[in-house]
Amino acid sequence: MAHTFSDKVVWLTGASSGIGKELAIQLAKKGARLILSARNKKKLEEVRKEAVIFTKDVTVLPLDYAEEAQMTPAVQSAMAVFSRVDHLILCAGISQRSFIMDTRVEVYRKLMEVNYFGPIALTRALLPHMIDQKEGHITVISSVAGKFGTPMRSGYSASKQALHGYFESLHAEMYKRNIGVSILCPGYIQTEITLKSLTGDGSPYGKVDDSLEHGMPVQTCARKILKAIAAKKREVIIAQPREKTAVYLKRFLPGVLFRLVRKLNPVE
Repeated sequence: MAHTFSDKVVWLTGASSGIGKELAIQLAKKGARLILSARNKKKLEEVRKEAVIFTKDVTVLPLDYAEEAQMTPAVQSAMAVFSRVDHLILCAGISQRSFIMDTRVEVYRKLMEVNYFGPIALTRALLPHMIDQKEGHITVISSVAGKFGTPMRSGYSASKQALHGYFESLHAEMYKRNIGVSILCPGYIQTEITLKSLTGDGSPYGKVDDSLEHGMPVQTCARKILKAIAAKKREVIIAQPREKTAVYLKRFLPGVLFRLVRKLNPVE
């Protein structure tokens, strides 16, 4: 798998923390040439310092998914540095912890801006360059929540399910152009994503869920993601047995899954 990324230019969003940060370190160890994007430039610089221990070419390119106007200039900056992008890994996102009746519409809009419109805007801006270079691979990090909805995740689940529709269409359109597309769906992963999850009024949730503390180690998740990309998988569920079982139930026994989901009793 190492040769898949060695000396390849990999643009990674959401690289300042969580899965994105771990992917950056593991990619650096494989000799990738990295472009690291997220909103927080200070944290990106910290990741860069860790990554340059293993690979010499690491560029920090701050980017806010919620600002569409930043996408084209960001692509121009990336191309100015490396002249090409072999892999785009769309990892940035924001989660949610609120019941539907407590959630303002503007919160749903923010979730869609960051989790859906941001990734597709950056993809659209970069795509002409991948077409010109006649190859490339685009990976979007969705979620098990992109396969079915659960309480307190209505907007998050909707945004992730929207990604599936877009990137499945992209796969169909780009297949003959030698541009691969992977949709990868992590379950509960040991990160701090819930600290900044949006509550019903848009304020941060501010704590880490127990479910994440007992989730898959982030190092394991990142390894599985890179393995899936190297194998050019179209879609992979990266989760522990319980979450994988839920996905299979949705496919083959949806009534059983819906009954189980209705019994969930989350506490804010």
